[in-house]
Amino acid sequence: MPVRVVENNAPAQISGNDPGNRSPLPPSSLLAAGQAFSGTQNVSNQQKEEAWRVNVQIQGIDLEHGYLCGTMEALNVPMADTPVITFWEGEIVDGKNYTFYTGKWEATREDDMRHWSKFPSFAPLQGQVESDGGRQLDLSNYPYIFMRWKEQYFVNVGTDCGLTIAGFYYVCFSCSDGSISGFYYDPNSSPFQKLELKTVNEGRSGFSFSSYELQ
Repeated sequence: MPVRVVENNAPAQISGNDPGNRSPLPPSSLLAAGQAFSGTQNVSNQQKEEAWRVNVQIQGIDLEHGYLCGTMEALNVPMADTPVITFWEGEIVDGKNYTFYTGKWEATREDDMRHWSKFPSFAPLQGQVESDGGRQLDLSNYPYIFMRWKEQYFVNVGTDCGLTIAGFYYVCFSCSDGSISGFYYDPNSSPFQKLELKTVNEGRSGFSFSSYELQ
């Protein structure tokens, strides 16, 4: 979700025991093209407590390549006359295509660890990630899926809307109930803005790969 503008190449692949032979993460019926989520993002700062209502829909997913994409809609943005919709692309941390280390978007490994460690489900993995980058981890049967979501562009407003999409989200998805928690990272925004989403039961529409069309 875009955040206020504040005034005042690809990540390395894990090179453990033949990671190229690792299977993609198991599909979850709740992480699929067309699945919708609804919740809030806390955008509070030292001056004001504030949360925006957020809707997310997954438009496409390709587990084999660790990729997904979707739209995010912020409903009660104070400076906007209409809901603000953005298109985002995501990286799935699978030990094959992407690791826990971001390697771009102004995020250092220290930033990565500070944000991943906010998720209780990351605790059993933290020691291994800190020691060797998670090279020996097999996440194929782990009950949580870790991702990064990066907003690419505004769908229905211009870039002069007073909001920024310069940052990205560290995301944790629960395979058991489909809930999503996340933290937004942008050095120029309030730190650790928390995203909390739950699945919405409604008809799905979207695409899967390799041939697709945005619906």
